[in-house]
Amino acid sequence: MGRPPLTAWVATALQRFSESTLEYLADLDQAPDPTVRKDAFATDIFSAYDILFHHWLQSREAKLRLAVVEALGPMSHLLPSEKLEEQLPKLLPGVLGLYKKHAETVHVSRSLGQILEAAASVGSRTLDVQLDSLLAALHAQICVPVESSSPLVMSNQKEVLRCFTVLACCSPDRLLAFLLPKLDTSNERTRVGTLQVVRHIINSAAAQMEVKQPFILSSMKLPLLDNNSKVKRAVVQVISAMAHHGYLEQPGGEAMIEYIVQQCALPPEAEPQKLGANSEALAADSVRAISVSTLYLVSTTVDRMGDVLWPYLFEFLVPVRFTGALTPLCRSLVHLAQKRQEAGAHALLIQYNGNVTLPSPYAMATRLLAVSSSPYLGDGRGAASLRLLSVLHRDIHPMLGQRWATAIPLLLEHLDGYTEETLSRKEWEEKLLMFLRDTLAVVSDNTWICQLSLEMCKQLPSYNGTPLEKNFLYKCIGTTLGAASSKEVVRKHLQELLETARYQEESEREGLACCFGICASSHLDDTLAQLEDFVKSDVFRKSAGIFNIFKDRSENEVEKVKSALILCYGHVAARAPRELLLARVESDIFRNMSQCFSTKVLGIKVETKDLGLRLCLAQSVCMASQAVRSSSHGSSFQLLRKPELVAQMMEFIKAEPSDSLRTPMRKKAMLACTYLASLEPALEGQAQADLIHSCLHSIMAVLPEPEGVDGHQEPLYLDTMQALKDLLTSLLQRNMTPQGLQVMVEHLSPWIKSPRGHERVRALGLSACLLQHFLKHLHISALVPFHNLGLLLGLFSPRCADLWPATRQEAVSCVYSLLYLQLGYEGFSRDYQDDVVEQLLTLKDGLEHPDPAILFHTCHSVAQIIGKRLPPDQLISLLLTLFEGLGDPDQNCSRAATVIVNCLLKERGHVLLEKVPEIVSVLRSKLQETHGEHVLQAAQHSVYVLAARHHAAVVSSLLGSPLPFDSHTCTLWRALAVEPGLATQVLGLLLEKMSGDVPFKESRAFLLSSAPDRVATLLPLAATCALYEVASAPASGPAVLELYPQLFAALLLRVSCTVGVQLPRNLQAKERKSASSGLASRSLEPCSSAVDALQAVLLRGGNDDVVQRMELEGGWQLLRTSAGHEEGVTRLASAMAKFAGPRLPLMMKALFATQSSVYEMQRVSSTAFLAELLSSNTANDLMLLESLLDNLLARQKDTCARVRRLALRGLANVASGSPDKVRGWPALWGPVRGRETAELQPVRRPRCVWHPQVRAHGPQLLTAMIGGLDDGDDPHSLVALEAMVGLARLLDLVEAWDLRSVLLHVAIRIRPFFDSEKVEFRSASIRLFGHLNKACQGECEDVFLEQLVGGLAPLLLHLQDPQPPVAAACRFALRMCGPNLECEELAAIFQKHLQEGRGLHFGEFLNTTCKHLMHHFPDLLGRLLSTSLFYFKSSWEDIRAAAPMLTGFLALHVEAERRPQVDLEQLLAALQLLLKDPAPAVRVKAAETLGRLVKFA
Repeated sequence: MGRPPLTAWVATALQRFSESTLEYLADLDQAPDPTVRKDAFATDIFSAYDILFHHWLQSREAKLRLAVVEALGPMSHLLPSEKLEEQLPKLLPGVLGLYKKHAETVHVSRSLGQILEAAASVGSRTLDVQLDSLLAALHAQICVPVESSSPLVMSNQKEVLRCFTVLACCSPDRLLAFLLPKLDTSNERTRVGTLQVVRHIINSAAAQMEVKQPFILSSMKLPLLDNNSKVKRAVVQVISAMAHHGYLEQPGGEAMIEYIVQQCALPPEAEPQKLGANSEALAADSVRAISVSTLYLVSTTVDRMGDVLWPYLFEFLVPVRFTGALTPLCRSLVHLAQKRQEAGAHALLIQYNGNVTLPSPYAMATRLLAVSSSPYLGDGRGAASLRLLSVLHRDIHPMLGQRWATAIPLLLEHLDGYTEETLSRKEWEEKLLMFLRDTLAVVSDNTWICQLSLEMCKQLPSYNGTPLEKNFLYKCIGTTLGAASSKEVVRKHLQELLETARYQEESEREGLACCFGICASSHLDDTLAQLEDFVKSDVFRKSAGIFNIFKDRSENEVEKVKSALILCYGHVAARAPRELLLARVESDIFRNMSQCFSTKVLGIKVETKDLGLRLCLAQSVCMASQAVRSSSHGSSFQLLRKPELVAQMMEFIKAEPSDSLRTPMRKKAMLACTYLASLEPALEGQAQADLIHSCLHSIMAVLPEPEGVDGHQEPLYLDTMQALKDLLTSLLQRNMTPQGLQVMVEHLSPWIKSPRGHERVRALGLSACLLQHFLKHLHISALVPFHNLGLLLGLFSPRCADLWPATRQEAVSCVYSLLYLQLGYEGFSRDYQDDVVEQLLTLKDGLEHPDPAILFHTCHSVAQIIGKRLPPDQLISLLLTLFEGLGDPDQNCSRAATVIVNCLLKERGHVLLEKVPEIVSVLRSKLQETHGEHVLQAAQHSVYVLAARHHAAVVSSLLGSPLPFDSHTCTLWRALAVEPGLATQVLGLLLEKMSGDVPFKESRAFLLSSAPDRVATLLPLAATCALYEVASAPASGPAVLELYPQLFAALLLRVSCTVGVQLPRNLQAKERKSASSGLASRSLEPCSSAVDALQAVLLRGGNDDVVQRMELEGGWQLLRTSAGHEEGVTRLASAMAKFAGPRLPLMMKALFATQSSVYEMQRVSSTAFLAELLSSNTANDLMLLESLLDNLLARQKDTCARVRRLALRGLANVASGSPDKVRGWPALWGPVRGRETAELQPVRRPRCVWHPQVRAHGPQLLTAMIGGLDDGDDPHSLVALEAMVGLARLLDLVEAWDLRSVLLHVAIRIRPFFDSEKVEFRSASIRLFGHLNKACQGECEDVFLEQLVGGLAPLLLHLQDPQPPVAAACRFALRMCGPNLECEELAAIFQKHLQEGRGLHFGEFLNTTCKHLMHHFPDLLGRLLSTSLFYFKSSWEDIRAAAPMLTGFLALHVEAERRPQVDLEQLLAALQLLLKDPAPAVRVKAAETLGRLVKFA
């Protein structure tokens, strides 16, 4: 802002000077110079005025104009009168014109007011001329909206009203003529501004306005009808001003009072927090508040209003539209009444004097009592109404003074002690009804009472909008009728109430029923009679009935009427005198209830679906049943309708939606059943079970509602749950025995185990309630067992780890109660406190934490407490129940059950020996039912803990499991391997079971079958499978190592005796089913299961390389087959010798003990295993040769040819042992292991330097081999075959002198095998023949030479043997024979042409050989030819073709002198037969031979 001009300062100085002068002149008496007069400044002031008004006021500078106009106001008082009168026609318009130039007009209005005051003081006539313009301008200013935050605007309005005061004093008529028409306008601002001016001039110009009062009152008619809040507020303020100045005493004043009361009755509404001047409407509450304040102030501070307001205000008490004004009315009336009482203490306060508009005492009493039922509404109208009643006691009834003087203060005191939120309405209404009963008793005037009841009935419709107060008024009517002695009046009023009731309103139906119930307490028969008459009327028909009011009722309306009547019967029963009730409850009450509830259509009973009607029936049944029970003979009263009523309540409960709780139907129906259950006769078992099931299902499945802001649950849910608790405890009370408790808990059990948390919380809460009730009312007359303690503890204790904290708390409470029940049954007193059980309460804190570790630790503590107080006979039932809990959907509870089980097994497991089979069976079945990993672990641990106490019983029980073992049983077996000591015991037991019974039984599938089938026995089979499972567990390693020799030997023998053994038929079907479904992970086939177990033992024993070697070589598969079993055992022994040498001594010891086994296959397998060990240097290194040789030599006497054969093989394996002591590697010929036939092929074998012990056994070894050659008990000569193979391997190792004695015998014994049909026999015998020749090279005796010559032809011919092994053996044998023939040419030929791998031209070779034979051994011609002729009949084509070739080459090279030795005829005859041979090659060779015989012609 810029600085104001100097002229503005001058104007301001003139303003201050004029104001100071006026102030000085106003107090001239006190002035220092009393001679100073206004005229002294007139000339100077006028000069200054002239300049300011005519020059400076016209300036464009706004600040200057404002300074000038502010100065003109006080200067006008100093102007001479004639000058002022002269200037006013110009001055007033000039100042008014500034309103349009300035926004802030307060300075203009202030100056204008001062000018008007100056003009009025000199009696200026100019004002009359300027009045219209002044009024218009000022009215416009007063109609400007006021903003409370702008002090300048408020100040401006004050200055404007000051101007109106001046004008009102000067021209009241013209002012009113201007203002009052403005009140008729509909413009809010105009009307509000005008009312403000009217109020102001009423107060500021009272003398001038006194004669104008009727005009002003009459002008208020339209403003009184305006509904605008601002207008109402202004009107109330005008009326307040009128009251102080006697306006309301004039005709029309009552309308003003009624207006104030109407505004007091406005409903209170929330007032905006900030209300500015620009708000379009003020809150109605602001109007009401100023009206209430105005009414009270007028009543208490304006004495002249007393006669105006009294008794006129009474007219507003009863009309409903003034209900909101009751509190200020009562307060004003109380004040006015107290003033009148002070004036005349014994006179009636209300003088009716024919004034029919005043309410009667009955009307006032009814009204004030009814509104007192809602004491805090309307700013506390209850207390105000009671105080008004108190001061009007004489007017209500002359006898009430003393009684009310005591009673009403007590009621007021009760209200002072509560707030609207804390006051119990039921209790308050009961106090008011008691106050009414006392009043009626004091009056004790039937006429007065009947008149009061009539007034109450008359006012009933007035409370249609306030159902609570109408409900209370119904109760007042019932109370009043109950006090009336006129039965006609009673029945008449009851009839009217039934006819006029608004049955659609629930609160009214309840109120009507309460009225009938209260009335029935004094008039039972009349009340029942009136109800029955009404029931029998046509009220329930849609057509016109006996009452016009019931014409054409809709079906819904009929249902509401029925609801009210049923409710009436319930309240009648509840209030009826107990001594009269029992005689009427069946015939009059329950019968009519049933009749009202269900109707018949064509003779068929049809029940309603109306919820309200159902609720009323349930509530009425509840009240009636409760009333019967509370009567003195109620315990023995037989309620014949009880089953029917209970069934009806169950239907109600079942009809409710199962997932939500929206109505109190369940609660009321269950409460009815609760009271019915306590009456006789008792419910039948099935009926009670159905009732419990229905009630539980209707509540438990309800989805939980979201909790409120404060965490509280819905009251409806809490009430319904309490009703369910009451019902269950009521049913339990009728059978307070362990069996009765068990029945109740069985109903709750499915909900306790529910997967939904809210259902478990509810079920545990109900269980805790039942147990507490049972404990509280426990009465033991004799010591009896609490036989189901274990079952109940097993159900509740795992819940101590539930996911929901509330469930955990309730579970501990259940366990706590159960243990105290047990103590009670043991004879302890009810108040006995057990230190151990009390520890449960301290554990509750630990259950609040969600940490699983803390929860399970707490559960372990709970289990310890249970274990200390649980009777031994209850342990098994507890455990079995806990096992059931392993499958709980809540994994926390399942784990808690595990913790508790393990704790109990550790603490009390020593007494469970006889129950082990049952426990194991339950665990298995539980694992089959559930598939959770936690359940599996729990069962494993439980079996382990149990087996630690009773391992033999556990093993036997598990072996009894069906085969094949399912995965769960296998899991239990593996659990026994957790602890090495236990695992060792288990494995030892399994070995006993596997070996202690026969491995199979023989049976014939068909009568004509050649051989019986071998069928596996179950126990060894189960033990084998179990052993596999135990050994498969990694933890079983130490136990397997400890029993390794025994396990290996037993399993090897088990494999041997199950080769070819079948499963029982029932298991075969299972095996096929598993295989087809793809579920079987392992074969149940006996031999395969044994092989699997053996593999598992080897793996767990650390011999993985053995398993891998066997897998690579196909050894495991060989073990499973009959044909390859021996080879499989051999390969296993080889692998064991290579990779598990240090374990062999103990294993051999275990196998030595089996040589006396009754099972041939076991002896075969053990012999095969031991035999193969001798082929490894390990046997020599471990000093095992002596014992092995002794054992195998002893087995030569075995009755089984296979055992004898394998023993020979083992003895022969000595030749392959001790490779670390080899000195040289001469070329040897020996059998290649790999096939049972042991075909002879050239291999490289080390020559061994033998241990002296082996040298010592040389003769025995030869004897054993020769004995094998002579074995006559072997029909297939397999022993002889093995002897030949073994002897061939041993010949290099025996001493020459040991060999000579048997050389001839061996040669003779093996000769027949040269032409054996079996390849292996031909090969082995021919190769052995070669070894014999090799062994006696250079020292061949004449006797053996004879055998050599005899075998020469077969050897030459078998070079053409169709089997390569035989041909190779012949090559070896001929090479070995060469040196012994003492013919260097032949030896050279044999060595040259018969080397391995070299091709042979048989014809050329044979020609050369025959040439040298005939040259060096001409005497052999006859033997060679005869031998050759023998082979003409050979079964092999190639040999038949070679035989004539040999014959022809011999004949070709025979010397002339030897020709006679040839039997030519025999030879020709034989060749002629060959010419007919079916084989072309034979015929060709025969023809060639005939050509070579030409020389004999």
